[in-house]
Amino acid sequence: MTKRRLIATLLVDKGDIVQTRKFRRTNMVGSAFTAVEFFNAWSVDEIVVLEISPTTEHVEEFIEIVDGLSRRCFVPLSVGGKIRDLELVHRYMRSGADKVVLNTGAVQNAELIGSIAGHYGSQCIVLSIDTSRDDNMSSGYRVVTDNGRNPTALDARVWAVAAVASGAGEIMLNNVDHDGDKRGYDLDLIRLITRAVSVPVIAMGGVGSWDHMVDGINAGADAAAAGNIFHYTEHSTRKAKDHLARCGLNVRKSGFYKVNMPRRPSYRAFKRLSQIS
Repeated sequence: MTKRRLIATLLVDKGDIVQTRKFRRTNMVGSAFTAVEFFNAWSVDEIVVLEISPTTEHVEEFIEIVDGLSRRCFVPLSVGGKIRDLELVHRYMRSGADKVVLNTGAVQNAELIGSIAGHYGSQCIVLSIDTSRDDNMSSGYRVVTDNGRNPTALDARVWAVAAVASGAGEIMLNNVDHDGDKRGYDLDLIRLITRAVSVPVIAMGGVGSWDHMVDGINAGADAAAAGNIFHYTEHSTRKAKDHLARCGLNVRKSGFYKVNMPRRPSYRAFKRLSQIS
């Protein structure tokens, strides 16, 4: 039986971890290094880190953060944000990413998916599809880009199928209206896409309780992802994993690992630490 994954997502805006609601930043959470130390400790299955600043001026800082995180991350690390060409993919991978997450850049240039797959393989590509409900689309969902600001002409189901055919090895799904509102994943969207593609699908957006993760997996998702809920619940990833197991889902057993890191490292402090360790 396939093991279901628990994925922690970190949104980085101008170097800081933030929370969002309907894709709008609501408040700063703190250091990415402290968050990854926490997730490592309770053995989350994967970590996704996304750069969501409104411009590209913080990409260099973000690459430093990725490099620092990868040196202490015990689980697969997926990295996304501002990817428009292969060069940034190369830099993310050299900085320690195991996978890259594509969104707006893939919509603008669908050939990018095939180019990355040719260099690194489909297993390294996670296509992030952000959507909004729209009865004018055949599937009922429209693809949106640029952190939800730009509605496109793409139907979500059509885009998912085309992207997988081009080489995407995994799909991460979100509905702008569910993001950060704690009412759970958009289960109709999950069912729609999982029935249309053969690659793993990650449910994301709207988790307010551990039951929402169970619902997402039961709706067809291979993995349950969340961000906001993990930042304010003590031992959250362990509790989430234990709840999934109690509900009969096949998940990797929780474990505890000690990571020797400063309690409040900035990315610059962490970089100095890495240079002497």
